[in-house]
Amino acid sequence: MRVSRTQAAENRETVINVASRLFREHGFDGIGLKDLMKGAGLTQGAFYKQFASKEDLAAQASRRAWESAFNRWSAAVAAEPEDPLGAVMAFYLSMGHREEKMDGCPLVALGSDAARQGAEVKASFEAGVKAILDVLDHAIAQTNGSEPNASDPKSEAMAVLSTMVGALTLSRVVNDPDLAQAFLDAAAKQIREVVAAPERGR
Repeated sequence: MRVSRTQAAENRETVINVASRLFREHGFDGIGLKDLMKGAGLTQGAFYKQFASKEDLAAQASRRAWESAFNRWSAAVAAEPEDPLGAVMAFYLSMGHREEKMDGCPLVALGSDAARQGAEVKASFEAGVKAILDVLDHAIAQTNGSEPNASDPKSEAMAVLSTMVGALTLSRVVNDPDLAQAFLDAAAKQIREVVAAPERGR
């Protein structure tokens, strides 16, 4: 039976949404097209009508994962205007986020995989990272009642993001929940100390 253009478009969106979650759980190379399409409730044959290649889907799914991350970060900042950085850390550096293998941070789930992918996937990650740095830069400034540092754009945001990604990654690779929590707590403490340091000059 011929699929309408509307249905085909809906199917494509479904595949991208499902792939964005399954890739984060299994990695780009940890799941095949058959299982990806099965997860979306479609046949493998339908894939080639929607995407040029698995890498094409990986790039689309990466963009979708970053859109989800951006919306989550933005919502956290908007919900806590007095301490937006604290709001971001509260969800990001949490045991709940540690367990979100399918819906969590794309960098933690797929960062090492993305480094081995082609230019299109890397471009999706680069755009996503830049968008998150913008949110984080403004969150740091709002938390301290200032404007983003024009003389040293995003340097603090880069340091904070690197610390959070590293802590969440480490928390996921250990079995001991107390050690996992300790990594998250240590990162939160370090970020607060760095952002509040008087030599920041804001």
